[in-house]
Amino acid sequence: MRFGRRSRVTPKRHGSRRVRPSTMANGSHPSNTARSATALDTPRERPLADAPNAASTAAAERAARPSRLRVLLAFAAIYVIWGSTYLAIKVSIETIPPFIMAGCRFLVAGLLLYALARSRGAEPPTRQQWLNAALIGSLLFLAGNGALTWAEQHVPSGLAALLLSIIPLWMVLLHHFEMRRGLGPQLIAGLVLGLGGIALLVGPSELLGGGRVPPLGATVLVAGSLCWAIGSLHSRRASMPKSSLLAASMEMLCGSAGLFALGLATGEGRALLHPAFSAHSLEGLAYLICFGSLLGFTSYNWLLGVSTPSRVATYAYVNPIIAVFLGWALGGETLSARVLVAMIVIVSAVALIITHQARSETRHDAEEPPSSGECPETVV
Repeated sequence: MRFGRRSRVTPKRHGSRRVRPSTMANGSHPSNTARSATALDTPRERPLADAPNAASTAAAERAARPSRLRVLLAFAAIYVIWGSTYLAIKVSIETIPPFIMAGCRFLVAGLLLYALARSRGAEPPTRQQWLNAALIGSLLFLAGNGALTWAEQHVPSGLAALLLSIIPLWMVLLHHFEMRRGLGPQLIAGLVLGLGGIALLVGPSELLGGGRVPPLGATVLVAGSLCWAIGSLHSRRASMPKSSLLAASMEMLCGSAGLFALGLATGEGRALLHPAFSAHSLEGLAYLICFGSLLGFTSYNWLLGVSTPSRVATYAYVNPIIAVFLGWALGGETLSARVLVAMIVIVSAVALIITHQARSETRHDAEEPPSSGECPETVV
């Protein structure tokens, strides 16, 4: 080992490979930074003169690392808050027309998130980005959330959450079809379990007691989940702003325009001429805006920057459990043997899909960071 031979900073080599320092950015992964730091800190390769800089860098990383309590609170937000939005929707549409209610929710939340993203330095979106946001917003919030909001007029909130929790199954099927890949045994098992859980919910009334979902409501919910999955996959490759908050706000605004148009086309505008909205419904709408959209999306966006996508994705099988429990405890919904068995089957299917994705990412040595416009794998 030689000292004092170099006066300029050059990338260091680890064996025969050049090691580049990892950059932390929105959506990047701490695991990549940890691997780079390990390579640069190898004692046999590192000049002693760089030791003070290494100590300073390590101290800075520890200072920038979020506290465990803050991470737990953010996970609690996407677990509990997003799980509770199904019941909040049920409460809101008691006296507010469903499409008008959803349009108001995403209009207000979209405007506030847009202002927040721009205040943080996000660049103004381009015309093409607005066109992409219109397509994605129509798939996610008009077709996906619109289907959920309409269906909850006829389907209990917990059962609606269970039917929409199959979105990861749709995404796996669509992705493998697009990439022309075969399905492994674990994916096939997850898909079979998911379809079995749906069949259990819409099966004959005599099967395992009450809690059967009306076929029309189930069809609308499954179609809405498919639209959300298509929109989520398209958001990964569409040209959108680098700020995920700005991208989400644009999609909300475009989706709200479609929801208002659909509400007026279906005659919901008449309810605005003589409004008789209860305080209970207005409170539910305020909860959806402040907690379901603003706090939920900002927590989700922050977690993507400090945790791994596979860990953040665990909300997909926690949300329906929270929704079923809250619907029973606070909404007076039936918790029959059919619902319990269907919940176990569907949640197990989603867990199989997500854990398979996590292992696939590990085998590729690193998890790809989500794109700026990528959306949650659940209707929120």
